[in-house]
Amino acid sequence: MNSTFANHPDARPVSYSRTTLTELMIPSYANFGGRVHGGILLSLMDKVAYACAAKHAGTYCVTVSVDGVDFRQPVEVGELVSLMASVNYVGRTSLVVGIKVVAENVKTGFVKHTNTSYFTMVAKDDADKPTTVPPLLLETPDDARRFLESKKRKELRVTYSEHFNNARNRMLLNENISQLDQERCQMTHALQEQLRG
Repeated sequence: MNSTFANHPDARPVSYSRTTLTELMIPSYANFGGRVHGGILLSLMDKVAYACAAKHAGTYCVTVSVDGVDFRQPVEVGELVSLMASVNYVGRTSLVVGIKVVAENVKTGFVKHTNTSYFTMVAKDDADKPTTVPPLLLETPDDARRFLESKKRKELRVTYSEHFNNARNRMLLNENISQLDQERCQMTHALQEQLRG
């Protein structure tokens, strides 16, 4: 056993729960455009996030939020999709699972990175209450970088949420309605009358 791991008996290294899910994209996964439906990919990401988080936590986990689901490139029917998940960060009861998705053309061997996403999961006990998760043992510079990036992403999300909620609470429709003049929208006559009244 790694001596560092022995010094932290309750901590689990990133490698302990690293999980890869690979699935062939079949015709029934296609959307109306003939490419793989984004919902299929989200479902697969949720599965691999659960497997990775549950392995680290040693208990059932639920998805509470998803960050950064940007589809960089489409996934085609017939491609082999691999979703690589690792625990990037742990709080007291929560875990952030980073997922990298790649698609491989099995005929040519060409591999493309289709998206990266971050799932925040919460561990639950048998009474369905949040439960404490083991600390994360960081073994590599990438482990440390990902932990710090996840921490920063969490802080920025809280700051953004507070800022947006404060701005929304302060924003009065009548005072800001002129901002719509340069946007790609129109108001119905009924709405215009309502705002004048």
